[in-house]
Amino acid sequence: MKRRTIGIALCWVSPFSWGATDEAINIAWVVFASVLVFFMQAGFALMESGMSRAKNAVNVMVKNYIDGCAGGIAFWGLGFGLMFGVNITGWFGMSHFAPYEGEPWDFTFLLFQMMFAVTAATIASGAMAERTRYSAYLFGALVICGFIYPVFGSWVWSGINGGQGWLTKLGFVDFAGSTVVHSVGAWCALAGVLVLGPRLGRFGADGAVRNLPGHNMGFVTLGGFILWLGWFGFNAGSSFEVSPNLGLIALNTHLAASAGALGAYMAQRRNSSPVLFSITVNGSLGGLVSITAGCASMYPLFAILTGLLAGFIVVSGTRLLERLKVDDVVGAVPVHGFCGVWGTLAAGLFYYSDMLNWGRVGVQTLGAAAAFLWVFPTALLLFLLLAKTIGLRTTGQHERLGLDCT
Repeated sequence: MKRRTIGIALCWVSPFSWGATDEAINIAWVVFASVLVFFMQAGFALMESGMSRAKNAVNVMVKNYIDGCAGGIAFWGLGFGLMFGVNITGWFGMSHFAPYEGEPWDFTFLLFQMMFAVTAATIASGAMAERTRYSAYLFGALVICGFIYPVFGSWVWSGINGGQGWLTKLGFVDFAGSTVVHSVGAWCALAGVLVLGPRLGRFGADGAVRNLPGHNMGFVTLGGFILWLGWFGFNAGSSFEVSPNLGLIALNTHLAASAGALGAYMAQRRNSSPVLFSITVNGSLGGLVSITAGCASMYPLFAILTGLLAGFIVVSGTRLLERLKVDDVVGAVPVHGFCGVWGTLAAGLFYYSDMLNWGRVGVQTLGAAAAFLWVFPTALLLFLLLAKTIGLRTTGQHERLGLDCT
């Protein structure tokens, strides 16, 4: 039995150790990482539906399923060219739209980046849950994946086909997307919830905050674990090669997530308030978001500090939105927006070969501000147009009955 096990193991490793080219190994790694990032869609679906009420659970899952399908095609057709086409202006790409031919690596790179685009759209889904028309949300996801996300992404990550984004030229650091993916998704979410308004009964006429608890904490727990798992592909996959740095990237990812959960727990205990497990899970996600920018350029101690502070930011940000009467069902804005900004700044503050370089921190601040100034007004205009045309919010009757009944 022992010899058979060893033989099976050798069969698995032989493509990598007995003649596989470096390119084939790197392609295999990035495809595997793409699968992990895709699996995050299941994590989002479980978490968002679990944090919603039972009468809307299926609707939330369907949105997560379909935005991955429609958003991926939109990114292939338009978004990839805007983001990674020849970028001679520094503002957007002008080639490689709807790519249908190329080298093996070209298709691998497209697959991986497609998963990132869909993640940005899914972030908005959870915040806008329980009162959004299905068709309007789907149209919004197409615009996010095909236009809003890739235009900003071209400022930071373009260059593989010629030219460079203007933020790249300044030295902006965002290894795997604290700003490019997570803050972009969060600012779209913020625009959406502001246009929608709060759910019925969320805030009283006297200003009181009324909790509308989700129906399934088991889903939230599983969703958190799946997202955590997928994040190893999200961050380590962004190396685009099998390299010695993968261990540091994965370790920093895990440490920041762990510290984020502990930070959220401590922040809730600080004021003797009830410790909500949903907020604690969001703390770990905030840690993951915050380390995404600097996971490849930060020592582990600072990854822990980055994640720990992210946990506090999640709790404070959630309370801030409640005071402002902003109804974000899953806490997407504090987790992905506020922690995305913090992680972007931390990547400049704790850059391992050049720590506390305030010039670098200034560039990081500029990049985070540029993301908001591009994404939020554009998404706000998008959702306002949807509200005035096909309608963004469902009817009061449907909202009371639940969107699973419509």
